[in-house]
Amino acid sequence: MNDEISKLIDLQGIDLEIDGFDQEIKNREQEILNREQGIADKEAEILRLKAQNEELAQSQRDLKAEMDDAQARIKDRQNKMMQVQTSREHQALLKEIEENKKVIKAGEEKTLQIMEQIEEIEKNSAELANLCAGEKELLVEETENVKKEVSRIIARKKSVLDQREKLTPELRTGTLKRYDMLRTKRSGAAVVPTKNGICQGCFMTIPPQQDNEIRKGEKLNFCPTCQRILYYVTEDTETADA
Repeated sequence: MNDEISKLIDLQGIDLEIDGFDQEIKNREQEILNREQGIADKEAEILRLKAQNEELAQSQRDLKAEMDDAQARIKDRQNKMMQVQTSREHQALLKEIEENKKVIKAGEEKTLQIMEQIEEIEKNSAELANLCAGEKELLVEETENVKKEVSRIIARKKSVLDQREKLTPELRTGTLKRYDMLRTKRSGAAVVPTKNGICQGCFMTIPPQQDNEIRKGEKLNFCPTCQRILYYVTEDTETADA
């Protein structure tokens, strides 16, 4: 196999390992972001419950004012009953008194419902607050662990980057530039093998003459479809890799 092809294969192996480090760091940092978002969501829910409680408390105050007014009207109508002289006026006052008693009864029922809602909301808020407090403690600990883990990953990555820096000067500038471009365009796979005359990057058939050149491995060959750099793996190598 052409020495340049062999070095490109090695380089891609190194770059894929670096990509793995970057993804590992991203995953660990995402865990922290997920925890932070979970806490933020709970805190937002606590604020929503607090606002809902304030609305219920205001409704409770409005109901009390309405019942106080109804009670005052009842007292007023009862006083007027001592002064009326006709049955018709008496019946009208009794009707008003009954209507205001209904207002008070309905208000009391609604007030009871509101009190139950407030109690349930306060319970849920307290539970969420406790969860937030616990998760914040865990977040501090987990953040420290992730920082340590990321530092270890970065140290391993640096070691691999050193290998890359030693290898890249051994490649021609044009070849390295094309390799880097292909890695960007082809999701990291710039160098791929062929199998039975088929590119293992795009799975399109290679022209027979070019396939023979790839098998010889004397020069760089590029897939006519996806432009990836191609190399041939013997059946013995494929079996060993499997």
